[in-house]
Amino acid sequence: MTSSEFISKFKSKYLWGNLGAMALVIVLLCTAVKYGIDIYTHHGEAIPIPNILHKSYADAEHILNDADLKIVVTDTGYVKNLPPDCILEQSPAPGVKVKAGHVIYVTINSDHSPTITIPDVIDNSSLREAIAKLSAMGFKLGPPQYIPGEADWVYGILVRGKHVVAGDKVSVEETLIIQVGNGQRSASDSVDYVDPTSPINEENSGDLDDFEEITGPESESESRSSHNQEDVLE
Repeated sequence: MTSSEFISKFKSKYLWGNLGAMALVIVLLCTAVKYGIDIYTHHGEAIPIPNILHKSYADAEHILNDADLKIVVTDTGYVKNLPPDCILEQSPAPGVKVKAGHVIYVTINSDHSPTITIPDVIDNSSLREAIAKLSAMGFKLGPPQYIPGEADWVYGILVRGKHVVAGDKVSVEETLIIQVGNGQRSASDSVDYVDPTSPINEENSGDLDDFEEITGPESESESRSSHNQEDVLE
């Protein structure tokens, strides 16, 4: 191919038409990708999160769905004065702007109070140790009840007047009463003391065994001495 032929083909409208079409397709493709991603990710859109605190779960779900947001329960809590299934916490917080389809995580109120397991403090710790451990676990404690026993030693725990033991589950709303020793001996543990130097009462004299002294036969020397004494007296 001569240079003149190559130049003539380069000036061909068919070639330039194809190049122009390719450039147009590339531009359109780039534009479609750019705006398509913005539409898919809702670029530039921001939705303020509604306040759903203390609302029922059903109402909160309806409000968030209307705002093109989702709701997911992640935990439960317990507030005595609020109805069951109401929203206790939400994350993100109300007013924060997010994109459509964002998930709002919530904590709902349980329909019953949580329970805690009684630890091994009965007959295994002092009053101070038991109070520290039970308080740290979240139990409510009433004034301790003192009973005869070793001073400051825990002998039992009462809930509504009934004894509980280690491993029992008790509601956090219940009040625990710790039974602790007052340092005094119980009357049932008293021991009668008898002074060994004191005389025996006549009432107890009947308990003594009666015995009779028995003498053995006199020896020959003792017999002679007795006869000699009799001759002198005569």
